[in-house]
Amino acid sequence: MISPPADLKSPTALRRGWCPSALRPMETGDGWLVRLHPPGATLTPAQLGRIAALAGEHGNGLIEISARANLQIRGVRAQTHPALVAALLDEELVGEHDDDGPQRLTLVSPLAGRSPRSEPGDLIDAAALAGAIEARGRAIVGLPAKTLVVVDGGGGAMALSDFSADLRLVAVAADKVVIGWPDGSWRGPVELHAAADFAAAILRGFAATCRRSPAIRRMRDLAPEALAASCGLPPTEAPPRRAAPRRAGSFAMGNGRFAVLVGLPFGRSDATALRRLADAAAAHGATALRFSPWRGIAFHGLARDAAEGLLARAASLGLIVRDDDPRLSVQACAGKPACLRGQTEAMADAAILAGAMAPLLAAGRTLHVSGCVKSCARPAAADLTLVGEGGRYRVAIDGAARDATEAALDLSAIMARLRPGADIFARLENGTARP
Repeated sequence: MISPPADLKSPTALRRGWCPSALRPMETGDGWLVRLHPPGATLTPAQLGRIAALAGEHGNGLIEISARANLQIRGVRAQTHPALVAALLDEELVGEHDDDGPQRLTLVSPLAGRSPRSEPGDLIDAAALAGAIEARGRAIVGLPAKTLVVVDGGGGAMALSDFSADLRLVAVAADKVVIGWPDGSWRGPVELHAAADFAAAILRGFAATCRRSPAIRRMRDLAPEALAASCGLPPTEAPPRRAAPRRAGSFAMGNGRFAVLVGLPFGRSDATALRRLADAAAAHGATALRFSPWRGIAFHGLARDAAEGLLARAASLGLIVRDDDPRLSVQACAGKPACLRGQTEAMADAAILAGAMAPLLAAGRTLHVSGCVKSCARPAAADLTLVGEGGRYRVAIDGAARDATEAALDLSAIMARLRPGADIFARLENGTARP
């Protein structure tokens, strides 16, 4: 069992810029944000229901799923945090490294399981490889907390090619993996049994560089050849491009079992709705769940009829159950007043903008509304990115937050330019959809 740190209640444990955890929360505008890293990155429906109950008891009743598929409890107070931590530890709802380890190092499909080819069409057990990389990564001194390794099984329903990463491992055969770099180059292939060791060696080299040069925090800041040469792998071709994944709905998993992927609108739900969803999942026979980088939850082990029943219940709770739901194409951070750094009410504005952009979103365009330049909800580019600044938004079309150089506009001006025939609408309509 993890012991809470001695300075659990001290504001010095809440420095902004940390990646928060259960024992080291982050101070926000609506209280403390507590991020959970469940053991093995999986929960049971009963455990999810218990976390929802704890969020209502010790927080403000709002729960989020982050862009890295982490669960977050909002609105925790200094007075309630110790009791929340005690419950999370006693009931083993957080992992053993939630005290001082980095946030989750790997991103894997929410359909990946713990047996070979558990996701339909996958070439390897991506979850097992991710777990091996996580274990090695925890031992690397100086690895920046935001380092991310995408582990992709190479087939099936959940290609992860559109998520930004420091390092990317993609299966190209049942026993072969290639390694991708931020600049789009690839090295390998490597044998599956050696892939975690190669990844760890690259990450150790990266961490050593960061220790020598503290200004470097992401692998994209480096010349690709610097680390590629250190791994000793030859250049290779990129893996084949796969179809865009479905982000919600029912998925046949083999052996007559199904998984159900449910999205949270803008990655947020109230605790009551989430508890009711967990109860429904348990009643329908779901055996386990994983969190999705599309800000949702994948429930595993369902019969066909049970899967349809769970989707119907999720829809009745206002959650996302169809891949064509326009809300899936919108990323938004909490914004003000929930975030101390927020310059705009990003989440509320995102809901308004999603309605105005519904035809564009249905056609595949993406929207990112960020309350400040940190761009927590989506570091990568979107078709339309809005960055909060003094109550207004700077605008980037087909770009990321750092590309938002146009003059700041208020929400009404942006809405006017999003009407059919107006300039922003036309540019998005005629542009290339970004998955």
